[in-house]
Amino acid sequence: MDHFLYRDGALFAEDVSVEDIAASVGTPFYLYSTATLTRHFQLFDEALAGMDHMVCYAMKAASNQAILRTLAELGAGMDVVSGGEYARARAAGVPGDRIVFSGVGKTREEIRQVLEGGIRQFNVESEPELRVISEVASSLGKTAPITVRVNPDVDAKTHAKIATGKSENKFGIPISKAREVYAEAAALPGIEVIGIDVHIGSQLTELEPYELAYRKVADLTEQLRADGHVIKRLDLGGGLGIPYTRSNEAPPLPSDYGALIKRTVGHLGCEIEIEPGRLIVGNAGILVSRVVYVKQGEGRQFLILDGAMNDLIRPAMYDAHHDIIPVIEPAPGAEQQPYDIVGPVCESGDTFARNRMMPPLRAGDLVAFRSAGAYGAVMASEYNTRPLVPEVLAKGDQFAVIRKRPDFDEIINRDTIPPWL
Repeated sequence: MDHFLYRDGALFAEDVSVEDIAASVGTPFYLYSTATLTRHFQLFDEALAGMDHMVCYAMKAASNQAILRTLAELGAGMDVVSGGEYARARAAGVPGDRIVFSGVGKTREEIRQVLEGGIRQFNVESEPELRVISEVASSLGKTAPITVRVNPDVDAKTHAKIATGKSENKFGIPISKAREVYAEAAALPGIEVIGIDVHIGSQLTELEPYELAYRKVADLTEQLRADGHVIKRLDLGGGLGIPYTRSNEAPPLPSDYGALIKRTVGHLGCEIEIEPGRLIVGNAGILVSRVVYVKQGEGRQFLILDGAMNDLIRPAMYDAHHDIIPVIEPAPGAEQQPYDIVGPVCESGDTFARNRMMPPLRAGDLVAFRSAGAYGAVMASEYNTRPLVPEVLAKGDQFAVIRKRPDFDEIINRDTIPPWL
């Protein structure tokens, strides 16, 4: 469910007309709904009711400070994967003890940054990383709380580029080596072992892979406790999928996911962390674009938009589907026709959809890409010297620009011409 609905023949974000926002901000732009963000976070929080838990939003999905603060005020922690994301979370008012630091390539500088600023835990991805954390923490006279990310060799049954729990993936330590690595961690200075971490992928549409992974984690917890380790926290990752079409997709509900967690690891008495990103923000955001031209090609029609692959790269990178709807509601029974929906970037890959059935559209009409809140604005670029797409947040009958569109002078003046030119 989201809060982007037609009202009196026009698309609204909560109680704000999308047309009015487009007139004020220009196109293209991302638009988020506070009510949808709130509802989706609360679904996860309620799913773990009765357990000691924290919902740590995976901010790589969408990291605007306004989104982070909205979620933090609801009680969310943050899952970060870089020093920059850590700095963003802190700037948004999230305390260090509510931030989890994940990622396979943490640098010494990043480790020092978060140890000095405060951190809930490091999710350690490798033995070399573990040793570097120990060195940096010892040099600062600090103790680093850590979990070890184990790779359970479970097929998440998702897109190959977003699967993270198979043995051939770069993430985590093979679960078969976990006891050895935990023994090393316990012997290192500046390290406090507090738990186990696992994350098997993104856009999961079945619960079975989670069950397989979490049962392996439960068994490992018992083994590690028998070895003398204190395992008081389980970070179970995120990755629950969202429906990208309004037809037959039906990913599991957060309530079903929560019931699975209770069934597989609830008996262990551990604090539970989960790291949802896509399901919280994906359907809470749309990308609004305007038709520049309708072009008749050889045997096909093209809708050429002012939005492009630099604004929303998921279709080009993952062959991802997004429902695309007119901002003005089509008349009942309006005849549909096929369009190739494309952007203006000089790449054939700048194609959002082929043979997509749409009502007749004309130059100047507005369209909205649904389910664009996750991995949309954060992956945008200024390719072709196209200004970075702005972001807008709606709440009730209000809206605010939460990242403005830079002008050409701002973009060009970032360059520095050396003195010999």
